[in-house]
Amino acid sequence: MVKLRNILTLVLCTLSLCTLNAQIAFRGAWIATVANIDWPSAEAVGDSAAQQREMTFLLDSLYGLGLNAIILQVRPTADALYKSAYEPSSHWLTGKQGAPLTWDPLAWTISEAHQRGMEVHVWLNPYRVNLAKTDTSMISADHIWRKHPEWFWEYNKQWYFDPARPETREWICTIVQDIVSRYDIQAIHMDDYFYPYPAGGKKLPDEASFKKDPRGFDNIHDWRRDNVNLAIQAISRTIKECKDSVEFGISPFGVWRNASVDSTGSKTQAGITNYDDLYADTRLWIKEGWIDYILPQLYWEIGKKVADYEVLAHWWANEVRGTKCKLYIGMAPYRLVESQKSKVESQKSNPWAIGNEIKRQMDLNRTIPEISGECFYSTRPLLRNPRGVCDSICTYYK
Repeated sequence: MVKLRNILTLVLCTLSLCTLNAQIAFRGAWIATVANIDWPSAEAVGDSAAQQREMTFLLDSLYGLGLNAIILQVRPTADALYKSAYEPSSHWLTGKQGAPLTWDPLAWTISEAHQRGMEVHVWLNPYRVNLAKTDTSMISADHIWRKHPEWFWEYNKQWYFDPARPETREWICTIVQDIVSRYDIQAIHMDDYFYPYPAGGKKLPDEASFKKDPRGFDNIHDWRRDNVNLAIQAISRTIKECKDSVEFGISPFGVWRNASVDSTGSKTQAGITNYDDLYADTRLWIKEGWIDYILPQLYWEIGKKVADYEVLAHWWANEVRGTKCKLYIGMAPYRLVESQKSKVESQKSNPWAIGNEIKRQMDLNRTIPEISGECFYSTRPLLRNPRGVCDSICTYYK
């Protein structure tokens, strides 16, 4: 009788684990190309054969962990890691922006990913033209920034499309339509870079644009949010009109608003929020059905005073409840401390250096029914297996 009871307990536990794992239908990782973070490596720039070898390694490794999707960055700075008739090739791919492509990295990667049963979500940055550390002299002669300088403004040594201009929305939609119509992708994806992150109290250079065309708004902050809302609506409509099966996903900064400012916000004390600083009203996008999934970047630990992972996971779950928008969670294996050999004293109180914070978060995710996906930022740090995180992922996903 005891032996039979033990067998039944084992079976029930196994069935329970299978049910919890089935809850997490989307199992992804970001592959960042900006500044050669994940792919291609700096050594492989300009070498298509080396780039293919590297991508094969990444796909095989992620598939081996049980992941079923990649989020591939193909437009980091209004450039292209694919064959585009509208924007120049990325210098992070070719070594020189606008250099001719001898192959189509996106088409090739899609084919390889699909052979492994993996989805491809195409990651676009909507407004950014360059990084602060990237001099504008490297921007190619046929870049839209050079053809229509009036569409852009500079902030903290970076150039951005002006979100207030209709031409900006039209251009982004042109890029989206081109990709959706030509490639067998599963989603268009955008992350947290809408209006730029505040820099040292510097004002955004758009007050003149607001005064010139306020569109009925008497508050510049509401006007900025509406600029982004109009873009999200237009992109969503473009995708669905072009290919209804393709999804639209957003991966915002992890905090919408603090409850100290808005009682419906999360019980956090974040210094920056989507709504107030990045002018991204992600809650509205969920409720209006403009996006198919929301993937908040919850890059903090469970119990963090100013931004608790557990508090935020439940807050976002409440936001999608009763809507058609799916909730995936963005997680940060890059924060895990790989070794205790150095700076031991400073690591004693670091939750990312004690045990495996990602495993704790994956355990928590499975107690929240609304969470149906997990995604890891980013691929190269993940595959270094800090604190055995890959072993934990295999346990859940395989």
